[in-house]
Amino acid sequence: MMIASVVCSVICGTASAVGEAVFQSCENCVSFILKTGAFMVMWSGIMNIAEESQLTHKISNILSPVITKVFKGVKKGSKEEKLISSNLAANMLGLSNAATPLGMAAMKKLAEKSLNSTATNNMCMLAIINCSSLQLVPSTLIALRSSYESVSPADITVPIWIASSLTVVFAIFFTKLIQGRDISA
Repeated sequence: MMIASVVCSVICGTASAVGEAVFQSCENCVSFILKTGAFMVMWSGIMNIAEESQLTHKISNILSPVITKVFKGVKKGSKEEKLISSNLAANMLGLSNAATPLGMAAMKKLAEKSLNSTATNNMCMLAIINCSSLQLVPSTLIALRSSYESVSPADITVPIWIASSLTVVFAIFFTKLIQGRDISA
């Protein structure tokens, strides 16, 4: 496609415009990366403070009773429960770099209870909750809005709280509804 575009631009006499557009795109890309990267570094620092101050641990403790209700058979204080709640707390605070290894560790721990290589209901529930992800700090979207010079980039926070809360509730509801049913027929 790129070769065809270059050939077509030479034939049509617009090669200089195509070259200029390529360089402008490169300039825009670098500018976007620098703006977004700076914002993400700032949020990573803030989230690192949240982690060091045990805020993620406190949120994890608050989530514990919910975890034992949503994840059937996961006992309070168990390794699975601690990993799941830490993963969810990190996701809620926008600590995706910390949430991913916690989620993987939780998934491995849950996989130990599987009798074969099939995903268990709890494994599916963890994947669904991580995909729907309740966001308290939507740092990536705030960074994107800030890089495009939004007047108030954080104005999306409350709508994201509402939307992500509803998404998680419906995801849990429908996952619980489907669990145990034979949907292969």
